[in-house]
Order: sequence, then structure tokens, then C-alpha cells
Amino acid sequence: MTLYLILATVFAVATLTAVVQSRRLSYAMPLYFLLAWLIGELAFIHLAWQMLLALLVILVGGLESSAGRWGLVLFAGSWLGLLYLHLQSMDSASVLERALRDVLGDNYRGDIPLQRQGVMRSSIQSSEWLRPFSMVRPGVKVTRDISYGEHGKRNLLDVYQPQAPREGGFPILLQVHGGGWMIGEKQQQALPLMYHMAQRGWLCVACNYRLSPKDTFPAHIVDVKKTIAWIREHAAEFGGNPEFLAITGGSAGGHLSALAALTPNRTDWQPGFEEVDTSVAAAVPFYGVYDFLDRDNIRGSMSMEDMLAKHVMKCRPAENEALWDEGSPISQVHAGAPPMFVLHGTHDSLVWVEEGRSFVNALRNVSDQVVAYAELPGAQHAFEVFHSVRTDHTVNAVTEFLEWCYARR
Repeated sequence: MTLYLILATVFAVATLTAVVQSRRLSYAMPLYFLLAWLIGELAFIHLAWQMLLALLVILVGGLESSAGRWGLVLFAGSWLGLLYLHLQSMDSASVLERALRDVLGDNYRGDIPLQRQGVMRSSIQSSEWLRPFSMVRPGVKVTRDISYGEHGKRNLLDVYQPQAPREGGFPILLQVHGGGWMIGEKQQQALPLMYHMAQRGWLCVACNYRLSPKDTFPAHIVDVKKTIAWIREHAAEFGGNPEFLAITGGSAGGHLSALAALTPNRTDWQPGFEEVDTSVAAAVPFYGVYDFLDRDNIRGSMSMEDMLAKHVMKCRPAENEALWDEGSPISQVHAGAPPMFVLHGTHDSLVWVEEGRSFVNALRNVSDQVVAYAELPGAQHAFEVFHSVRTDHTVNAVTEFLEWCYARR
């Protein structure tokens, strides 16, 4: 029973990390994030196996020992926390619905063609979250490792192609992976969203891009724009309609997708393809970094400046403030920005929610288009990487937003 007590202690602490919000743990932050992320998004699954284990311990007489009894007490505390987390995730649907209604109007679904509404609703009651790591869906063909540039593996992309035709061709969604501008692969992130969208008649493209410290900013955004250029030229070969291209991404990908959406046709970031239209029709950045300069002093002692200066920008703000400013989406907001749906978790310990709020406020002050914003209670960084209750509600909401943008376009 000693092992049972140890296990109970570990998971009671792990559940606590997901319930509480903590952001100033210095070197312990990666461990805290990992525990909070995996417990928070898989709360019901953890609740189920912990209760089954407790039942087994009771059946074999484990409660006859003090270790067994204390283990059960600790697990019971964990169960209360896990139930709270699961109910909190279920509430994501109402949070997302309010975010869309606030800017699109109460009858926003009425702007979407009836046949598309039926396709979207077909998965609203989905139980995908019970199979969190099962990504592949029927009706989607994936073509991998297509070259779009001269930088080898870092200039490859994948295409998620619907097998059922769509009148007018498939609208297109470009996914940009995260990883702190230093790690990450195109096939690792946003798979629930891409398979969902592709199954419902969207052509999805996921790209690699050059990474730091080998490459210095703005190489990352140049490659994202080069991917857009490839889509403009080649999407029709996969049935895509390049006249409607939306972009999304999380973390560093949230930064790059927002930056790409706000800086169309910037020639110095389009070397060799200056004449290509790199504008996008809509953007959905997840938990992005929107201000390299942290001009509102949101992060304080937890500043990203040292990491960015050493590995990504290769200079300090004092040495080239213009570059740091130009690389910040919050500095690029303007009246002609495309419609945006910005998402962030309240408990994000890596990129704080205040950064999302600041970006949205700046964008709403100037943009002529809609700016939807959802703060998901309890959500950690990277919350939508695999299926969970929160992920699947979010995927449905993003689908509705993009279908609305496509219908209005």
C-alpha cells in the first residue's frame, strides 16, 4: 500500500497544479505546465482510472492499512479537483458561444448557408475527447512533405484534402506550428482542428519553417509568407480555392499567424516573391506572443527578452528596437486587418492571458473588421493539441467562425 499512497500523493499534487494558477515558478515552470496541461485536459480520464484503482484497492483489503486509508483520502481530494476541471471544460461551449455572439450577433449562424450549418452540427455532440490521441478521420487524404522552398526539411508542408467535393472549391486554412520559434514540426499540432475542418470541406495546409537559433527572425515569417505564396499557386491542384485563405497557429505559431495576417504584401519579408498576394481573409491565433517588447510590462521578472535576444532576434532591443517592434503583432494593428478570433487560456503559464487581452484591445481600437476573443477558464498553454472536452468545443467554435467569414466573404 505504500506505492498506492505515493501514487495518490503525486496525483493529488498534479491535480492541484491544474486547479490553481501559478506563473512565477522560475525553473520549475516547465514541470508545472506539463502536469497542469495533461491533468487539466484529460481530467475525466484521470478521474476514471483513479476511481477504478481505488475500487481495486478496496476489494483486496487495502483499507486495512493506514497507507491505504490515507491514499484513498488523497485520491478523493484529487477526484473533487478532477470533477471541477471536467465541468470547467464543459463550460467552454458557453464561453465560446458568448464570444462569437458578442461580435457576430445572436443570429450569426443565419449568415451561414443551411447546408453548411448541417455539416457543422454533425459533430457538435462528438465524443472524440474520449479518444484523445486518435486524430485520423475518414474522408480526409493527407499528402506529406511537399517542398515549398529551398531550405530542405524546414520548407516542407502537408496538405489535408477533403475527399468529398465542395461547390466553388475548398476554402483554405493554413496552420503554423508553435515551439518558441526554436522547435516544432508541422505534423505535431492542431491535428484535431485540421482533420475536423478537412472532413467538413476545407483544404488544410500545415507548414514547417526555419527555426532559431540556426536562423534569425524574420526568417520564420518569411517562410510563412512563402507558404502562402505556394498556396496561391498550387492550392487549385488539390481542389482548393485560393481566393479564401485563413491562417491559424498556437504560441509562436499564434505570433506568426497574427503577424502574417497584419502584414500582407510586405516586400522586405517576401524576398523573391514580392509581387505575390500574401493577404489572408481571416486569422485565428491561439495563445500567441503579441509583443516582443513587452511594453505593458506584463511579464515583469519572467520576461522573454533574454531568450529572444540570445536565440531568436540575435540582438537586444536597444541594439535594434525597430526589428523587435516590427516583429510584434501589437505594433502592426491597422484598420484593414482581417477578421480575427483570438483565443487564450486563463491559466496559461507560458504566455500569459494579459498579452492576449492587450492585443485584442489594440486591435479592436482600430480594426474595421470583427475581433472575437475568448478566454477559456482553466485552460493551459497548448490546450488544443489533442482531443479534450475543451479542444472539441473550441474546434467547433473556430469552424463556425471561419464558415461565417467564408459566407460573408
